[in-house]
Amino acid sequence: MLDNKKPKPYLIPPHGGYRNLRSYQTAEIVYDATVVFCERFIDKRSRTHDQMVQAARSGVQNIAEGSMASATSKKTELKLTGVARASLEELLLDFQAFLRQRCLRIWAKDSPEALAVRKRYLSDKSDRSDMSDPYSLKTVSPEVAANMLICLINQASYLLGRQLQRLEQQFLTEGGFTERLYHARQQARRKS
Repeated sequence: MLDNKKPKPYLIPPHGGYRNLRSYQTAEIVYDATVVFCERFIDKRSRTHDQMVQAARSGVQNIAEGSMASATSKKTELKLTGVARASLEELLLDFQAFLRQRCLRIWAKDSPEALAVRKRYLSDKSDRSDMSDPYSLKTVSPEVAANMLICLINQASYLLGRQLQRLEQQFLTEGGFTERLYHARQQARRKS
């Protein structure tokens, strides 16, 4: 006889999987490219150098940490995803300041250059010849490098915004770990 009962959900659901998130992949590109940019254009002894690299790193690491924490704390996942987005916003301001302070052009969102970067970003998922420098930042001018990074940061921020909306909806419809614990305990008591 077939058992028509719904499969029992795990108390601790599957979690992690952040490497498959486009937001993580984009933030990782931003981090690697920021390291290249800072090595080329920002004095290594400058506090700005460290701040920019750390802001880029924080964007990546907080996505990963939030994803891993998601099984037992949706609140933590939401918070860390927000922190990742805020870190990238800090980095965005640094790149804009870099351009402004050097009287270099900041590309308009719909400029041909920005559109070309977005087009490449959307089509470029695995055909990079040099994964350590997927956008050729080791050779382009400071103006082009900073603007390319601004475009990529905006993409990552957009994706994180959508991710936050999805996490909020999941929390509202599915609840969090504490609720699952409470319901599991109540069911266990009813069975005893």
